[in-house]
Amino acid sequence: MTPQVFVSKWQKTALTERSSAQQHFLDLCDLLGHPKPADADPEGTWYTFERGVETTGGDKGWADVWKRGYFGWEYKGKHKDLNAAYQQLLKYREALENPPLLVVCDTDRLEIHTNFTGTVKRVHTINLTSLAEPANLDALRKLFHDPQALRPGETAVGITQDAAKRIGVIADSMRARGVPPRDAAHFLMKLMFCMFAEDIELLPARLFSRLLDGAKSDPPRLARMLKTLFEAMANGGDFGADPVRRFNGGLFDAADVIPLTPGEITQLIEANRHNWADVEPSIFGTLFERTLDPAKRSQIGAHYTSRDDILTLLEPVVMAPLRREWEAVKTRCDALWLKIQAESQKAAATSAGPSQKRSKPRAEFDKRIREFRENLAHVRILDPACGSGNFLYVAINLLLDLEKEVNAYAAPRGLSQLPMVRPTQLAGIEINQYAQELAQVVIWIGYLQWKRQNGFTPDTDPVLEPFESIRCMDAIIDLTNPDAPLEPEWPEADYIVGNPPFLGGKLLRTNLGDSYVDAVFNVWRDRVRAEADLCCYWFEKSRRQIERKQCNRAGLLATQGIRGGANRETLARIQETGRIFFAESDRSWILDGANVHISMVGFEAASKAAACVLDGHAVATINTNLTATADITTARRLSVNLNQSFMGDTKGGAFDISFAKALDLLQMPNVTG
Repeated sequence: MTPQVFVSKWQKTALTERSSAQQHFLDLCDLLGHPKPADADPEGTWYTFERGVETTGGDKGWADVWKRGYFGWEYKGKHKDLNAAYQQLLKYREALENPPLLVVCDTDRLEIHTNFTGTVKRVHTINLTSLAEPANLDALRKLFHDPQALRPGETAVGITQDAAKRIGVIADSMRARGVPPRDAAHFLMKLMFCMFAEDIELLPARLFSRLLDGAKSDPPRLARMLKTLFEAMANGGDFGADPVRRFNGGLFDAADVIPLTPGEITQLIEANRHNWADVEPSIFGTLFERTLDPAKRSQIGAHYTSRDDILTLLEPVVMAPLRREWEAVKTRCDALWLKIQAESQKAAATSAGPSQKRSKPRAEFDKRIREFRENLAHVRILDPACGSGNFLYVAINLLLDLEKEVNAYAAPRGLSQLPMVRPTQLAGIEINQYAQELAQVVIWIGYLQWKRQNGFTPDTDPVLEPFESIRCMDAIIDLTNPDAPLEPEWPEADYIVGNPPFLGGKLLRTNLGDSYVDAVFNVWRDRVRAEADLCCYWFEKSRRQIERKQCNRAGLLATQGIRGGANRETLARIQETGRIFFAESDRSWILDGANVHISMVGFEAASKAAACVLDGHAVATINTNLTATADITTARRLSVNLNQSFMGDTKGGAFDISFAKALDLLQMPNVTG
């Protein structure tokens, strides 16, 4: 049962508490993939309806549902007093062995009251109309599967940070004993995915935890067991008595295992204690890239780019046109739905009854919804400097959220559909092998996490698809033949987004070497000024992709220097063949762990679309210096000033005076009056 079907069904019901309670609970079990009481516990000793209790006052009573160590549950009729039901549960809780969660529900509203000893009480309120929201489905899933995850105080960011810290300790230990960094990184990625797969129930219950506990004191045995598990995950099969799904996807193609030391095993067990279903993928990649890549070890503990920062670029560049398209489809479908209802009422009023043949409004309604969903499932997004995949992870979540909105609209109108959006719609280019490999893991974890949080069962065979669209290559120069460097080809995409590397034009040779820089200058000499910052090459390449109709829109980050000098000529080329429709001229950002100020620029082909947006405000146009006032970039030199001056005063060395001397000078009279 999908969330949309569940909501649609229970919005229509008008049953009494007695008639609806157990069926409502059974539907929740179907929705969340949880065993029903009679199936899991036929004897009714630890999970049952109508659990007989004696209240703290000595009265007899019945808890509507009870599961030992999980919850006590009390139903009330629609719009009845849920606080009274909660007070009743408080009287029952000792007889129910003091469950960690107390639940009250009237089918329109559900409240989860935490009941952990020594913690602040929290209430999670879930209304039927908002049940399908990820946060609400996540709370319901934890209620049924992992009540400890609702203990107040633990956050997804905190879990991710601590997990990364512990994996970092293992990586450091491996590095110290001479394990090749790339081998260590690939092995640790497999371990991380196993912990995640267990906690979202893609592996049998506690399989990985049982493996660690059973062999923690015998490292060679643990290595053999891990190899057997990886082989089972690659191909599908049995791990002991447990059936294991086929994961595939490239991650488990090689079952190579690095034997762990006792200390490393201890850190792995501690990392595994976290609920990996709650890791935050938008920072997961950055934290683990720093952990696994020796070149980024110095950034451990530094800040990271947040999901909200990434949304600032993705919302206007990618989602705004898709949302406009959906609003147009929905407006048309609303009008068609009125016609469909009118036809249905007319048919019901005649003796003939409803026709089995679809009417024209019904056929058009279904066609428009399906076409929009098909288009959404074929949107292609490229990040040509994707790092560990944070932008792409957020992008796939936004597409999935919009598709879910479409499905929620269609379901009560008789058109139920499963999600079609897939990670394979994403493409990336990344030169760092650690980051490129990690990006694939981050995107799959984020995708599987979204499906679980939104009530959808992940695909089972294989769980992971081969994902080869994250390419490990240089995005701006192809040096396959060093004697004949070329401009590399980028895959076609509807949207290009990302955070190109920041490096000032004067630092190129120092950081990249003369031969590399000479090759870049030679290939790009007619399109990017040699003095320009490194990120300008990504801007120009994206502009060319749009000009060639191999992309619709692009949105990239740049240093604030993009607004002036040689850099601004890159934006001028964009204006010549299209337009800048979105910009943030000055925004705080995190770069390699440091807080910097950047500019964001969104651009497209020439368009008659709505007004541009600059720094959050609608404007008629955006100039190449990222202003919307008089365009001073078009100013011309005055001929009257020719030969009057070469340049103004230039400071060539220190010219400082003391504070006391400055005060004396300021207090002296002006000799000219």
